[in-house]
Amino acid sequence: MLTCVSTAYASVVIMGTRVIYPAGDREVSIKLSNEGSSPALVQTWLDKGDPKAQPGAVQLPFTLMPPLFRMEPRKGQTLRLIYTGEPLPQDKESVFWLNVLEVPPKAQVSTENENLMQLAFRYRIKIFFRPKALPDNPDAAATQLKWTPVPEGGEMKVRVDNPSAYHVTIVNIDAGIDGKSYSDSVGGMVDPGGSMTFLLKKSAVTPAAGPFEVKYRYINDYGAEVNATFPKSK
Repeated sequence: MLTCVSTAYASVVIMGTRVIYPAGDREVSIKLSNEGSSPALVQTWLDKGDPKAQPGAVQLPFTLMPPLFRMEPRKGQTLRLIYTGEPLPQDKESVFWLNVLEVPPKAQVSTENENLMQLAFRYRIKIFFRPKALPDNPDAAATQLKWTPVPEGGEMKVRVDNPSAYHVTIVNIDAGIDGKSYSDSVGGMVDPGGSMTFLLKKSAVTPAAGPFEVKYRYINDYGAEVNATFPKSK
């Protein structure tokens, strides 16, 4: 007996890969679009970095509206994110997460031998709350990272220190260390004043002529990947 399976696909799209909330703004708008041909039920909530946090389980200094709504096909919806004024650090960025859960309508089963796979789709993007008086700018911060090779137990690692007041998200690392090439394509987000250590793998990238050089890419405010080098090119 032949059995067919119908699968629902995601149709709701967040317009952007991150949200920047300038501290002086009354509110920030986040646009969604339903690119599908069917309506969708959408739930939204915030968390502080724990993907397992349930809606409303974490008290945060923001109001997000609407928290639950129906999106018609080929239509848009604007979320309103409002800072409620509770104290946040003024000497560095704070990061939060926006969750968007899409529950598509139940698909119609056309035959008695057809099974239905019903899926809900969840998206998470970062929200950066940016105080007014921060020095420099995010792009300058991303090029001020300090990199150090860390040989350890036969493995090659690099440590990156972020002396700035901004979060820096790294998406690719190519390092030349003592004439050998290493890389990491996963990356991660380095907190303000924080550090991370990356385990590198040998790669075919041509190493730098000097003893140590790192070429990396970071994500800017617009979601684009930008190339940078340590030490900085003169």
